[in-house]
Amino acid sequence: MTNSLTDTAVEVAIAALDSETATPIEKIEMLLEMATRLQHRPANETPLIQAVMLYNHALDLCGEAYPRLKARALAGKATALRSLPEEGPTRLLEAKALYEAALPLLTQQGSPEEKAETQMNLGLVLQSLAPYHQAQLADCIRLYQQSLAVFTGKTHPQEYAILQNNIAIAYLSIASSSGWDDLKQAIAVQTFERALTFISLIDHPSEYAMLQNNLGNALQYLPSTHPVDNNLRALAAYDQALKVRTAEDTPLAYAHTLANRANVLVNLPDDLEQAEQGNQRHVQQAKAHYREAEQIFAAYGQFSQADTVRQAGEALSQPVSEAVS
Repeated sequence: MTNSLTDTAVEVAIAALDSETATPIEKIEMLLEMATRLQHRPANETPLIQAVMLYNHALDLCGEAYPRLKARALAGKATALRSLPEEGPTRLLEAKALYEAALPLLTQQGSPEEKAETQMNLGLVLQSLAPYHQAQLADCIRLYQQSLAVFTGKTHPQEYAILQNNIAIAYLSIASSSGWDDLKQAIAVQTFERALTFISLIDHPSEYAMLQNNLGNALQYLPSTHPVDNNLRALAAYDQALKVRTAEDTPLAYAHTLANRANVLVNLPDDLEQAEQGNQRHVQQAKAHYREAEQIFAAYGQFSQADTVRQAGEALSQPVSEAVS
């Protein structure tokens, strides 16, 4: 089965299921499986819309008779809605309500992993709603921490890495207050580093690169009496990320990390032993990074990001703008 069908094909599949002699549970499970397949790496929004149709039909069949299957359908529909592109919080708010409806059912009927996954996904929705002032970051951090009770570094390293990454970013996004900036940067660095103790370049390359990139971002802005040391650590983190992120395989992620690396180079002397001699070599390298990143962003239609790195390249004599996340 491909991950995209015509709407008519979806309706035919639903009608065929309704006409079969399968039990209600078997029909619901088949609908959930079809919807899950549609959500796997969708090429556009069409498979996600089709998945929502299938989840709605599954929910109709569930009623109140099959709480565990109902919870799976609610959570699956929420994930599909969360993945649909949208300007504004409408679908996110609907996804939030669906996850919140699924959680009590999973607490009673589901496995610990199902409940933890739903807590993690609800946290992601709250984190996305926070900029719209529709959720509190403290609540999403709480949900992530609850999920960590199941998704430990030893048993579920990938989920653990994503949770720790999201916790760190949530801390960094909390509104600044006196004395808080220093603390939240330090918490973020420690959180990224903790996650990396369970994630390896070989076994989990995508998560490894994500954590290394974001660790580099946090280190760049970590208040310290030794900023050069932090920048060297950031540079090493970006270099680790670039072992995974390449222009061929992951061009946009590569461009993000390349731009972040340029930000560090601008603030590093060419010779650590003779810092007074400046950093012209690093500046030239940073310019090349910015140009390459700009070209990639523009080629993929990321014109805002392309403009940001272009401006950074044109203003190297001034402090570089904040890292590209």
